[in-house]
Amino acid sequence: MQSGDTSPPFRQVAAAVIGNALEWYDFIVFGFMTGIISSVFFPAQNAYASFLLTTASFGVGFVMRPIGGVLIGIYADRRGRKAALQLIIAFMTIATALLAFAPPYTAIGVASSIIIVVARMLQGLATGGEFASSTALLIELAPAHRRGLYGSWQMVGQGLALLSGAVIGAAITHSLSHDQLYAWGWRIPFVIGLLIAPVGFWIRNHLHEPVARVCDAHAVEQKLPMMQALRQHGKALLSSALLTSSATIAFYVLVIYMPTFANRSLGIPLDSAFGSQCVAILAMTIIIPFSGALSDRIGRRPLIQASLICYFILLLPAFEWLLAAPGAARLIVTQVVLCSVLGVLLGPYASAIAEQFSVRIRSTGMAISYNIAVMVFGGFAQFLVTILLHATGSLLTPAFYLFFGAALGIAGSLLLVTHSGHTASAANLAEPAARS
Repeated sequence: MQSGDTSPPFRQVAAAVIGNALEWYDFIVFGFMTGIISSVFFPAQNAYASFLLTTASFGVGFVMRPIGGVLIGIYADRRGRKAALQLIIAFMTIATALLAFAPPYTAIGVASSIIIVVARMLQGLATGGEFASSTALLIELAPAHRRGLYGSWQMVGQGLALLSGAVIGAAITHSLSHDQLYAWGWRIPFVIGLLIAPVGFWIRNHLHEPVARVCDAHAVEQKLPMMQALRQHGKALLSSALLTSSATIAFYVLVIYMPTFANRSLGIPLDSAFGSQCVAILAMTIIIPFSGALSDRIGRRPLIQASLICYFILLLPAFEWLLAAPGAARLIVTQVVLCSVLGVLLGPYASAIAEQFSVRIRSTGMAISYNIAVMVFGGFAQFLVTILLHATGSLLTPAFYLFFGAALGIAGSLLLVTHSGHTASAANLAEPAARS
C-alpha cells in the first residue's frame, strides 16, 4: 500500500473481494435466469430456438471480454488498480440497469432483444477487466509467504457471487408462481444487483495502490515496451490460458449451467436445482481459501495437478450415477463432490497465473490469457452443450465437455513456472519470465 495508508491489509483485501463479488453477481445472474429470459426477450417458433438465442446472447458478452480485458488491463498497469476497478463499477452499473428495466419483447418487439445484447456487451467489457485487475491487487498486497491465500480470496469473491445469485434464484423460483416469475419476478435479482453502484463505489474508493505496483511505476522507463514484454511471456500466456480454459469450462457448465440442465433435461424442479447448487457452491467456496493456504506450503503446481487428475477420474462415474436415477438428492451429491474438487483447484489458481507475469504487465498479461480462454471455452459453453445435447441426444454431453476441460488444465499445469509460497521472494514474483 502507499505510505501513509493506515488501513490494515485485511481491509484492503476485503474491499477487493466484496467489490469483485458484486461485479460477478450481476454477470452470473443472467446465466441463472437464461431459461426465463429466453421466453421474455427472445421468443421463437419453438422453445429450443428461443433458448439457443438466449445462450448466444450470454456468449456475446464474452466476445467483449478480451477487448475490455486488454483495454482495462493496460489502463490498470498504467493508471493503477484502483482507477481501473472504479471504471469497471461504472460500466457494470449501466449494464445491470438495462437488464433490470428492459421492456419485454411483447412491448417493444426486437428492440428489447437489442437492449439485452447491448447490456451483455457492457457486462462483458467490465468483467473482462475485473479478474486481472483485482487479482493483481490481491497478489501485490500479499506477504511473500501468503500469496496463495490472498489470491484465493479472488475466487472466494466469485463463490460469494455465485452463492448469492443461487440463493436469490432458489428463493424467487420457490416463492413465486410461474406467471409471476415470468412476468416480473425474474427482474428481482437484477434490481438487487443495482446495489453495486453505491456500495461498489464506496468500497473501491478506500483502495490504495500496492507497494509493488507503485515502485514498479517509478521504473517504467527501464522496462521493455509492452508488446515486447508480452512476447517474452509466451509460455506464461499459454499455461495461463490452458488453466483458465479448464477452470472456466468447469465453472460455466458444472456450476452455472447445471440448474438449467437438471430442470430441462432431467426433469428436476427448478427450485430443487437451485437448492442443490447453493449447497455445492457453499462447499466449494469454503474449500477455496484452505486450498490457497495449502499451496503456500506445498506449492501451486502439485495441488493443481492433484485436483485436476482427481476431477478427471470422477467426472464420468459421477454423471452416470446421477443419470441412472435423476433426482434432487443425487444432484446434490454429484454437485457437492465435483464442486469440492473444483474448490481445491481454484484455491491456488489465481495466484499461480498471476505469478507467471512481471508486475508491469501483470494485469495486461492475465487479461489476455484469461479472457480469450473464457471467451472461447466458457462464454459459449451453454450454447455448445445445448447444441450437442440436441444433436447427440446423449445426457452425458456435459460430462464429456468437462472431461475435455480437465485435460486442458493438466496440460497447462505442466507449463507453470513454479512458486512455492514459502520460498517465493519479491524478486522472483516480479520477473518470473526470466526462468520460463
